[in-house]
Formats: sequence, C-alpha cells, structure tokens
Amino acid sequence: MPTRLLLLSDTHVPVRARVLPDQVWRAADAADVVVHAGDWVSVDLLDALEARAALLVGVAGNNDGPELHARLPEVARTTIEGLHVAVVHETGGKAGRERRADAAFPDADLLVFGHSHIPWDTTTPNGMRLLNPGSPTDRRRQPVGTFLTATVDDGALRDVVLVPVER
Repeated sequence: MPTRLLLLSDTHVPVRARVLPDQVWRAADAADVVVHAGDWVSVDLLDALEARAALLVGVAGNNDGPELHARLPEVARTTIEGLHVAVVHETGGKAGRERRADAAFPDADLLVFGHSHIPWDTTTPNGMRLLNPGSPTDRRRQPVGTFLTATVDDGALRDVVLVPVER
C-alpha cells in the first residue's frame, strides 16, 4: 500500500505567518509521513505537528533557535518502504547542487531540503531526486506559497505534486 508524504519547509511560524494555513493541516492529516526541512522558528509548531502527524521527520534550520536545535538534528535519514530519504535545511547555491548532494548523500534516493523558499525538483547524475517544497507561508519571489505531496510505493517515489497554497 502506498505511503503518502507531505513535504514542508520554511514555515517560519509565527514570524512570517501566525499559523499554518488550514490547507497544510489538512494535508498533514492525510499524510502517513510529514517531512519538514527546517526553519520552523517556533517550538510550538513542532509540538503541534508532532501531535498531529502520523510520523514526523524533521530537521533544524538556520532560523531555528537553541530549543529547536536541541530537539531536531541537522540531517535526518529514514527509510520509507525501501526508499532511502535524507532531509537537510541547506544545500548551498543552485550551481553544482546535484554534484554536492551526490557527494554528501551517496546512499540517499531522495533528498528533501529547504532554505531558499523556492520549489526545486531535479535528479542528480547518480539518480537521487532533490526536492524543495518551497514555503507555504513565506513565498518570497514566488507567486504563491507551496508545499509538496508524493507517494512512496515499493521503494519508488511517485506522484510528486507541487501544491499552491490557496489564499
């Protein structure tokens, strides 16, 4: 049976938004695994997402304070239905990202990252998928906020969808 994923990053609650949009909470409720690639800003959001998510995989970002860094790693690794997943907040600039990711995460099939608030979906020369869900609350130079949904089925990542956040 496929495992449903919700991929988030750069929520910045309550600095950039007071709360997560209801649309994101609905997606979290529907997901089997929620992945958050850092910049939570508030431990309250971590607590709320932990309480609501069936399974939460998260990392701390550069805007997260000591309390979040004490509870979350800089890099998280997990296996979902045979798919080797790594999560990190920052990957550096876009030039050379795929080569750096292959070198830093040679055993990963999927790397979820954040920091830029700009959605990203590429595949490295070694076949690793790189996904940045953007930000559901701080769109920066994007037309709307975003997050990603996907499924994992028998070790394969499928049905990756960039979801615009409704205003």
